[in-house]
Amino acid sequence: MSGDPGHRGRLLALVAIPVLMAGAWACGSGTGSTDGKIVAVAGENFYGDLISRVGGDLVDVTSIISDPAVDPHTYESNTQSAEAVADATLVVENGLGYDAFLDHLLGASPRSDRKVINVQQVLGVPDGSNAHVWYDPATMPKVARAVADALEQLEPDSKAAFEANLGTYLDSFAPFTARIAEIKARFPGTAVAYTEPVPGDLIAALGFNSLTPQGFARAIENGTDPAPADVAAEQDLLTGHKVSLLLYNSQATSPVTESIKSMAGQSGVPVVGVSETIPKQNESFVDWQLAQLNEIAAALGGIR
Repeated sequence: MSGDPGHRGRLLALVAIPVLMAGAWACGSGTGSTDGKIVAVAGENFYGDLISRVGGDLVDVTSIISDPAVDPHTYESNTQSAEAVADATLVVENGLGYDAFLDHLLGASPRSDRKVINVQQVLGVPDGSNAHVWYDPATMPKVARAVADALEQLEPDSKAAFEANLGTYLDSFAPFTARIAEIKARFPGTAVAYTEPVPGDLIAALGFNSLTPQGFARAIENGTDPAPADVAAEQDLLTGHKVSLLLYNSQATSPVTESIKSMAGQSGVPVVGVSETIPKQNESFVDWQLAQLNEIAAALGGIR
């Protein structure tokens, strides 16, 4: 999904996504919790994971979009998420139109002691950019610094603890960074295709070359049918063995993307699924991203 309003065509099939809570959530004022903890809300569970790791046991975190089986683009806010935002003194949103529902919830429950971190603004990326900015390896460390700063403003006496947690979180990225460098060195310039540019920034970091027609990707992002010529071009990448890998968004599917995935299998092109939230089997953002990188490396290792 991009920042382009056209992607809202996907909202034709609205569903409510369950709220995942990291730590106990309670109503209150000031720091937002009856036990003195800072109450925080993240639009997505990978930002919630970040807040939990930097804040440690001094924060209670609610991640609104957390279900790996549901397309995040179809989220419709509910009473539970509205209440969570109302009590939060720290909110992290992605921006770029990805979680615009949070802007509405924030507007409905203003409070002067709240810190709001908009990742788009932290990164300084323009409207219309690929909204899946967390797939850029440089993004999460920058967001972690912003979160630490916000927590330290909310709870100055705990600055040392937040800084220590931040250091541990940043150190956890070492295996992730090393794996990217290893794959880039081993498979330079690999031609790939995707059903949707969710991992576009990761593809760039790996030095891969995406051959998927822009018209095809844009239509899938916006929830519309790709032009027949773009579908044919995407299919030709697979049947003509012009790419070594298909990256398939397993969390936002359609008959068109399912057919592309099937064609890849029939053509002997490896398929690696990518998702938009941390799956239940992964314990952290880094664990999730490493698992996907390992699948990519394994798939390419089978190419002669």
